[in-house]
Amino acid sequence: MKDKGYSHKKGKLGEKIAEEFLLKSGYLICERNFHSRYGEIDIIAKCEKYLCFTEVKARSCDDFASPIDYVDKFKCRRIIKTAIIYLSKNISHLQPRFDVIEILFSKYDKCKIKIRHVKNAFYREKFDEFF
Repeated sequence: MKDKGYSHKKGKLGEKIAEEFLLKSGYLICERNFHSRYGEIDIIAKCEKYLCFTEVKARSCDDFASPIDYVDKFKCRRIIKTAIIYLSKNISHLQPRFDVIEILFSKYDKCKIKIRHVKNAFYREKFDEFF
């Protein structure tokens, strides 16, 4: 059984790495860890014409599946509902976009990290399937 404390630390570190990655890529961070009754959005950021609702998934390279595979339709539904609540409180003219940032930690070298930014990650799914 995995240690929940270790998993939580890895998640928080992944969020920090993702935030730094977005800042270096020209994004403006609007909000971190936005909560609603449906769940949490890790990072909300502006980039060009988009308001990006970003889920961060941090995993070890030896995990069974890719980090994005852990963002299932139920998680997507919670993120979308939370984004709707955010937008009801923070009016924006920007186009909403749902991204996932994967952070892969090397099993053997703690300094070796891979980052993959999947823009429009939920685009593959039909939005009516979420509701």
